[in-house]
Amino acid sequence: MAQAESSATDDDNELMDDLLAQLDSRDETVQQESANVINEMQINQTADASETASKQDPKSRFRARQVSTRIRLSASRTHFHARLRKEAEEEERNINRVCDELNLLLHEINPDGHCLFSAVADQLQVLSIIPAPEATYANIRVAAATYIYTHPDDFLPFLPSAGGEDGTGALDAGLMTPEEFELYCASMRNTAVWGGEPEILALSRAFNVPIHVIQGGQPPVVVHNPTGSSTDDQITDKRVVRISYHRRMYGLGEHYNSLRPKTTRAQISHALHSVLPAS
Repeated sequence: MAQAESSATDDDNELMDDLLAQLDSRDETVQQESANVINEMQINQTADASETASKQDPKSRFRARQVSTRIRLSASRTHFHARLRKEAEEEERNINRVCDELNLLLHEINPDGHCLFSAVADQLQVLSIIPAPEATYANIRVAAATYIYTHPDDFLPFLPSAGGEDGTGALDAGLMTPEEFELYCASMRNTAVWGGEPEILALSRAFNVPIHVIQGGQPPVVVHNPTGSSTDDQITDKRVVRISYHRRMYGLGEHYNSLRPKTTRAQISHALHSVLPAS
């Protein structure tokens, strides 16, 4: 009998080891199934835990506490991923709703750190503002960085210094020094650092075109105009750069896509891309 119980315990331990290893899988389905099995095993073990606790040796008690901790962490992680999925799905619904209202189709941009500039480049090409050979993220980066660098008074108030008010123990107003500002512009021009609101505003002014950012939150459309105006009647204007801003959809942090006008050809291409397996 003792040998049978020992064998069963060994089997349970081996199964638990496998399940705990699977919790670290990148496959969310595997993670979820493993967590479910572990939770079920925990429920069964809890029923007679008080009876057997006094009989367990220190090693067994340590292992039990270790497994319990991993289970709690797994449940927390599963809940966290479920919440992120829910937020991503809600974000996608909200963006798709606005795109449908404006007759737009999402055009995927590679999430490589250049996404904002690639999305704007795609839009400028679609609008025939720049020719196709010039519609590259590198050229758009140069345009944004150059405009910011040549208009420091317009952007310095929105570019906090690492040692200023946003820095640890900072006592000053937080504005960039001339050296920091020059380094910022150089990084924006020459590296894969992500662009944001200052760069969108700079590109709107550099190309003298409104840039509308569709997002899942409020407001659903953020308007950036060269003149600073943001009236609602401009949202449906045709000569507008339209991009989408994603916080959750890609699991990689912030991301931008291009939003092209819906056409029969574009809709067919999008439908085929959605149903065909990736090569």
